Amino acid sequence: MDQIDWNQLRAFLHAADAGSMSAAARQLGLSQPTLSRQVAAIEQHLGVALFERIGRSLQPTATGLALLEYARSMGAAAEELSLAANGHSKAIDGVVSISASDMVAAWLLPPLLRPLLEQAPGLRIEIVTTNELSDLRRREADIAVRHVRPSEPELIGRLLRETTASFYASQDWVRRNGHPRAAAEAKTARFIGADRQDRYLGYLQAHGLPLTDQAFSCYAENSCTGWAMVRQGLGIGAMMDEIASQCPDVVRVLDDVPPVQFPIWLVTHRELRTSRRIRMVFDLLAETL
Repeated sequence: MDQIDWNQLRAFLHAADAGSMSAAARQLGLSQPTLSRQVAAIEQHLGVALFERIGRSLQPTATGLALLEYARSMGAAAEELSLAANGHSKAIDGVVSISASDMVAAWLLPPLLRPLLEQAPGLRIEIVTTNELSDLRRREADIAVRHVRPSEPELIGRLLRETTASFYASQDWVRRNGHPRAAAEAKTARFIGADRQDRYLGYLQAHGLPLTDQAFSCYAENSCTGWAMVRQGLGIGAMMDEIASQCPDVVRVLDDVPPVQFPIWLVTHRELRTSRRIRMVFDLLAETL
């Protein structure tokens, strides 16, 4: 046990959390055969079976569940060590990862990166595009752009500003369907949906739009795809006003409906705030966002 391989242990942890080899391999940036070999190696090293293979999914064995708690403790200690080491790094060279929603990642961040890279040519920026909250404690990203205030005590956040989102349609859609302005006019319009489980529908209804599930012409969980559908004239969609202002082919509709207001937070782990390169990126994003 004193010679256990950390990569094998990490493979065990991610496979247990993800529930499949393929999902765990994607999380770790490995091929599925490589991850499978690492899991098989730690099983051989420990002399126990950690998983039962049920089709493409994994189910921890009773032994695997018993050892998982200890593996998590070891993994947490390794992550804390990595955080502390990165936090004390004085070098500007290296990778800084930034997580953001797909629209923020595609539209707001790229224009900000050029001056940053000109100041520090040794920096390499990784954009982690996700509409989920990246776990900064587990180093899924160094910095996160979020629309909610961080609640974890290990994280520090800076409220950058409040922003708004409104409803938009393409100019071609408006020519074909008219320009709805009041919430009541939304009944006869078609929208781009975000999911088929009625979560987005419930949000629109709570915002005062009298819609049913028949209102949607298309669905797209990815916001960039949904925005492309709006610009192609397939329906009405919500978008951050500062992004929509960059698209001359769309116009605001449902003008009488109040815009959605939400915050933009910049978040990092308190240990990473002392890293020179992460602090530099954090401060520049705080200033420009």
